[in-house]
Amino acid sequence: MLRLTLALALTALTLISNLDPAAAHPGHDIHDEIAQRAAYFANAEYTSLDHCTSQLKAREAETIARRRATVDRLLRKRGLKSQQERRDLADVLAKNHHSNLTVDTNSPHELLFGGNASCLLSPEVTEGPYYVGGEFVRKDITEDEAGVPLTVDLQIIDTTTCDPLGGVALEIWHCSALGVYSGVPTADPTNINNTALRGIQMSGEDGVTEFDTVYPGHYAGRAVHAHILAHINATILPNSTITGGTASHVGQIYFDQSLNDVVGMAAPYNTNTQPITTNANDGILASGAVGQNDPIVNYVLLGDAITDGVFAWITFGLDPAAVRTVREAAHYGENGGVPNTVGGGPGGPGGPGGPPTGSRPPFPGPPTAVPTAA
Repeated sequence: MLRLTLALALTALTLISNLDPAAAHPGHDIHDEIAQRAAYFANAEYTSLDHCTSQLKAREAETIARRRATVDRLLRKRGLKSQQERRDLADVLAKNHHSNLTVDTNSPHELLFGGNASCLLSPEVTEGPYYVGGEFVRKDITEDEAGVPLTVDLQIIDTTTCDPLGGVALEIWHCSALGVYSGVPTADPTNINNTALRGIQMSGEDGVTEFDTVYPGHYAGRAVHAHILAHINATILPNSTITGGTASHVGQIYFDQSLNDVVGMAAPYNTNTQPITTNANDGILASGAVGQNDPIVNYVLLGDAITDGVFAWITFGLDPAAVRTVREAAHYGENGGVPNTVGGGPGGPGGPGGPPTGSRPPFPGPPTAVPTAA
């Protein structure tokens, strides 16, 4: 069923004192990350994109058209009927929207696709202990991973000019439905060569990147999330990796708890026995939800069943002049994945049955062809 959620910002008052510092990432104290985020927002010139409201509004028509076109493409790809073919829009919104908006049935596209959850990518925030260098430039990062199909529209805005930032290599990574990160050391020695659920896309002139993946799972100590890292002035190599430039900003995106709950009832998420941490109890999420900074994505469901897929979108603000050093948990090169015994953190927890199987293809080149727009 088509569903709209206007992303909600959680208060920064959180149960930080009740969190196990090592629960989220074994060997990684999330209190450090929470403190770094708090320090950044306390001193940042901009803590949201509020100062860019007029510029974002001026580009709203093309933004709405782009998001609508993506949803139409996904519906065709999965053989689903359009929203207008399936039911009366006013009835759908009256039953399912999560806000106090007055619904204008004469402008459904504006209501569905005009909302902008937005947050800042912070140069001082850590990338977490599961970052892997050497990942491939590709749109579809799913590979053979099972889960609810998810397409994410990410737009990058320059906080100093309020203009879209093109040519940014935006990297995304997240855990599997069973709460396992690929490409890092785990109990399964083959996981170091697993490339699923990681990838990079270059933003276009409109500052937009788009990824096809599956909905992230959960693991102990953290709410459902995905990591985002921006590389400025990077170059794509013939082997579909990037080089040069600066890794300048990092952040995390989240999903409404109600959506997490629905996805969690579907297979294979319902076989994940790791403890669930809700959005309200995630200290890192709370530390990023400062003022108008909102890291929870907007979304629509593409069909009547959650397994039909989700389309989500969010806008990021960043300062392209910022520079930071990124710590890798592992790096993939010509000889496969190699753990970093100095930087980064240890491997992730395993769900029932251990980490997902599979390995990377021979280097160079991404494991699958870059999908077409069809």
